[in-house]
Amino acid sequence: MVPFDRLAQITQRFEYLEAQLNAGASPAQIAALSREYSALKPVVDEIAAYRRALDDMAEAEGWLADPEMKALAEEELPRLRARIPEIEQALRLALLPKDAADARPAILEIRPGTGGDEAALFAGDLLRMYQRYAEARGWRFEVLEQQISDLGGIKSVTAHVQGEGVFARLKYEAGTHRVQRVPETEAQGRIHTSAATVAVLPEAEEVDLEIPASDIRIDTMRSSGAGGQHVNTTDSAVRITHLPTGIIVTSSEKSQHRNREIAMQVLRARLFELERDRIDAARSADRKAQVGSGDRSERIRTYNFPQGRMTDHRINLTLYSLAQVMAGDLDTIIDALQSEDQAQKLAEAGL
Repeated sequence: MVPFDRLAQITQRFEYLEAQLNAGASPAQIAALSREYSALKPVVDEIAAYRRALDDMAEAEGWLADPEMKALAEEELPRLRARIPEIEQALRLALLPKDAADARPAILEIRPGTGGDEAALFAGDLLRMYQRYAEARGWRFEVLEQQISDLGGIKSVTAHVQGEGVFARLKYEAGTHRVQRVPETEAQGRIHTSAATVAVLPEAEEVDLEIPASDIRIDTMRSSGAGGQHVNTTDSAVRITHLPTGIIVTSSEKSQHRNREIAMQVLRARLFELERDRIDAARSADRKAQVGSGDRSERIRTYNFPQGRMTDHRINLTLYSLAQVMAGDLDTIIDALQSEDQAQKLAEAGL
């Protein structure tokens, strides 16, 4: 049962915010009040639906004593009793604290781990997997920085993903992805194990954190081109070092101005995530054990090509549809991870 006193407090707070906004608050107050009002609106809608369902059931139960209404009551009550648990669950989920970053775009970083050339090739496969997933969801996927290996794999890649609920979905992809397959470079057909790491950072805006000019050092350097007439002979690449943390970000597109924008965008995202980690660590000492912790040292998933199998180790989910997964069909996995994450949070909140 959802605690009614808590529901009453939320409804009263919502009504207060509504009254304040209608009364004409100051511009500074309006922004803060509107944000809280928008955040509470879906919760209050779920509370109203829950109360209507309880009222409907109480009314139908009252009909049982009326001979003329008893048949209708016996017909309606099973349907109402079946609906209330569903409405209660939707309300519990609405009551969970929201991650303010869920609605943000994301910075996606992929790097090869152990496994040499095969790891770099697998990193390229992961990049294509996420590109296809983004395309299927109607998201915009822009590669900001990419370094290609000699065999066509990925030494490192940074991408910007924009769309509805991007970070809410992609944050579960952060961690170490392991692959088991026969590499193209393996002449004897032996299965090798390689890995690649994925980082998913919520995009940070300039208003989220201030980076003093004194905290960064910006260096320009010569970009490496594709060879021949395509060699970039201008000092357009940019490297930004954040002096307090030692974080280094580089961008080597053709435009130096664009490189500064990209490098600052990635730097803001990394610093924003550091601050989120610091706050989360203060709230929960066992954050690394939670689903979607984003710890890149954590092996989250294995892709076994000989068996056509994908296993997500966080929730012991195994799918024998590896080809579809690598083609960007990730919703089944991410939906399961979200459900597990919600179940953990419901248990922690006592709902």
